[in-house]
Amino acid sequence: MSDNQWETANAEGARLYESGHYIEAEQRLRTALLEVEKYGSKDSRVAIVLNNLGSLSHNQGDRDEAAACYQRALSIREEHYGPHHPWVAQSLNNLASLYRELGKYDEAETFLQRALKIAEALVGPNHYRITNCLNNLAAVYMGQERYEEAESLFQRSLDIRQRTLGSTHPAVATSLSGLAELAIAQGKNTDAGPLFQRALQIREEKLGADHPAVAVLLEKYAVLLHKLNRDMEAGEMDTRAKDIRSRQAHPRRTEVRH
Repeated sequence: MSDNQWETANAEGARLYESGHYIEAEQRLRTALLEVEKYGSKDSRVAIVLNNLGSLSHNQGDRDEAAACYQRALSIREEHYGPHHPWVAQSLNNLASLYRELGKYDEAETFLQRALKIAEALVGPNHYRITNCLNNLAAVYMGQERYEEAESLFQRSLDIRQRTLGSTHPAVATSLSGLAELAIAQGKNTDAGPLFQRALQIREEKLGADHPAVAVLLEKYAVLLHKLNRDMEAGEMDTRAKDIRSRQAHPRRTEVRH
């Protein structure tokens, strides 16, 4: 076996994932995992594929699979690189994001504070590479109703991303969506609408109208529109989101053996 086999499959899987072709992406990433595990189940390269597969599973809503991939990747990276490496921070950030969704806020905050400390020590407090940590920590604070702290972090992330990546980068849309959800959590529904609109416009223009990330925003925006009694618009968005989701219907999984 050559490095090209797992690297090619992993790169193809990552590209398909980025473009929203989740079914094909999973097939390629599972092939990459089988190939790279031939070097050993704890080889450092295994964590690269596990991270991608975990992220894909996370976005597909398979949290058990995502947790297994993230945890295994973190264990491998800590063993190979020590506790202060940027790849360790990446795994901590991913696992914390999942824990937040499960309502495990204390665990998520602990992981994110650690990840943010690693990232800031490596690149400084104003680098775009810290913004994922900022967004995830802001979302944790939002879940804990620590709204002022959450807004400060979301805004900090947005400012960094706009300054370094440009105002129409897809990452900017993610920060805008976080601010919109924060506004809703505080009962500021009318403030959330323009934020969702701008985020949706960015994703449609940069990712395409049929990308799964667009469906995510359509679903969130539809919930808001129902609250604002704009049910016809909400229904149209729900229909669009379902159409996108249906094209990414998940096939039967094959078990991954480690």
